[in-house]
Amino acid sequence: MRYHIVTLGCPKNTSDSARIARELDAKGAVEADRADADLVILNTCGFIDDAKAESAEAAAILAGEKRPGQQLLIAGCWSELEPDGPASMVGVDDVLGIEAWDRISARYGGAGAIERDIPAGGALQPAGPSAYLKISDGCARPCTFCNIPGIKGRRFRSGRGDELVSEARLLAERGARELVLVAQDSTSYAVERGERDGLAALLRRLAAEVPGAPWLRLMYAYPGAVTPALIEAMAETPQVCRYLDMPLQHGSPSVLRRMKRPHDADMVSRTLDRLRAAMPDIALRTTFLVGFPGETEREFDELLAFARRERFDRAGAFAFSPQAGTPAAEMPGQLPDEVRQERWHRLMQELAAISAGRNAEQVGRELDVLVESEPGQTAEDGEPIFAGRSYREAPEVDGLILCGGEADPGRIVKVRITASLGHDLWGEPSRL
Repeated sequence: MRYHIVTLGCPKNTSDSARIARELDAKGAVEADRADADLVILNTCGFIDDAKAESAEAAAILAGEKRPGQQLLIAGCWSELEPDGPASMVGVDDVLGIEAWDRISARYGGAGAIERDIPAGGALQPAGPSAYLKISDGCARPCTFCNIPGIKGRRFRSGRGDELVSEARLLAERGARELVLVAQDSTSYAVERGERDGLAALLRRLAAEVPGAPWLRLMYAYPGAVTPALIEAMAETPQVCRYLDMPLQHGSPSVLRRMKRPHDADMVSRTLDRLRAAMPDIALRTTFLVGFPGETEREFDELLAFARRERFDRAGAFAFSPQAGTPAAEMPGQLPDEVRQERWHRLMQELAAISAGRNAEQVGRELDVLVESEPGQTAEDGEPIFAGRSYREAPEVDGLILCGGEADPGRIVKVRITASLGHDLWGEPSRL
């Protein structure tokens, strides 16, 4: 049986698609181009309405382009949350939800699939020098705006250390030079096993036992759960990128209370201060949610002031989108869409200016850059050029460093930053 997987959404879905492929491969299935596949699997996203709409559109396109005899399976978050949506579509042959790798394997790859939360074993060939390592799934946080617990389940399910080390080694053997650790809440890794500092221990273990991956990057930390032991592990472990993504959602304590998020602004600032004290060159990324029900202009101004004060290196923002089944969808004070969008535009302008300023501060620095571009790239003047990322840029969500010269993907080269391009940087190799 030949299969092809199309993945939408976040890095956790990318990791899940790799596990689906692994289970099918173990049953003798073969990955193929979409036109030649017997089975096409769409791994969907359902986090917000735009993601659901994108999933539905992709499903419709794939259904319309099916060749005779080809089957289309819709899986993932959208089909877990709203299974009737894909099930009612013409051309969709099967619908499964999240963590369906065992059921897909049993249904399409043969009998005897193994049921487990974080399977051990192989993974897809990395598409580039970076690969995602999902360390846990599920979320027990009470955020009033988020439907992830309804999709993923309200309990944490963390991978065992031996299994994650095994998977990390395989990813490194297949060319991954950077492992990006992801979860719904990475800082809750192993808490269900009573390990308060399980993440710190996992980082140290991966660094010691997976020498083939010189970079380890941590995403999706929860404010209030960044412990002294975690900060110490990040600061003392050379393989760990001096980078942390900590989605904070807002800067107004009153809005954060309505969100049921940590609302102690002093605690958040102290945590950021401790991170910067331990790693003065750390790059900090966050995400904000604007236009939450009842958000006043004063509360929005508190968010702007918080962003200006903390000067995050990277930041993203979303306009609030009420999700069915979440408490926030039924809260009074729902703001008109035009107000949400206007505030989102104002916030994004502020965040972009801050990020550009932080980028400008990098001019003159020498940074290790992980090359991502394929050979043969040229600038407009025909001169050779390559692109990559330093420790300051996470894959897919942050900018790039563009460099004159030639370098193969997967190499880590020294680059001196010579100019800021706003979102990206320009540099010249110190040596190749």
